[in-house]
Amino acid sequence: MQPADYEKARRLIMRRDPVLGAAVKRIGPCGMAARQKNDHLTALVGAIVSQQLSTKAAATIFGRFVALFPGGAIPDAAAIHVLDDKALRGVGLSGQKVGYLRDLCARIGDERLRLDELDALTDELVIERLTAVKGFGRWTAEMFLMFRLHRPDVLPVGDLGIVIAIQRLYRLRKRPDAKRVLKIGEAWRPYRSVASWYLWQTLHEARAKTSNVERRT
Repeated sequence: MQPADYEKARRLIMRRDPVLGAAVKRIGPCGMAARQKNDHLTALVGAIVSQQLSTKAAATIFGRFVALFPGGAIPDAAAIHVLDDKALRGVGLSGQKVGYLRDLCARIGDERLRLDELDALTDELVIERLTAVKGFGRWTAEMFLMFRLHRPDVLPVGDLGIVIAIQRLYRLRKRPDAKRVLKIGEAWRPYRSVASWYLWQTLHEARAKTSNVERRT
């Protein structure tokens, strides 16, 4: 997606969905592009590092990891492969995550996973390729589609934040299942990725509001 596409998506959502549209208008321009990693490999490594960690902890460990390489950048999968487990564990990676990195690098090395092909594949084929890697589920693949490949129409129905945001915004009595999320999201096509970003932002707003109230009491 190009910068103009985000504004186009924003206007479409505001026009088609008054509920989410009100939040979109309040929040302002979409900031999805700001989260992009430098390259496919860095994005995938970052996804492994960040699993089950807070944003701050993940950033610290990732920073230590890239510091293992000249210039603080990952040159290629082979450079990760030659690092021993002690070095990888030393930056804060769990044994399980070291195993995930090993599998990722092995698949890139023998070309079971060709990163240069991902841009040309459909969303579902990208998901198929990435979920073959140990430790990568559909959600991780969807985040790669959204924040690395900038695919415009991804709706991660299994994301708890999306589910909670929809329940709050649309005043639903219970958390919507995947079918309900998809039905509500029909109005956002072909920009469901952008709509998802705004749904996450409504949760940040809610947390900030709660924090401000607590500080005043």
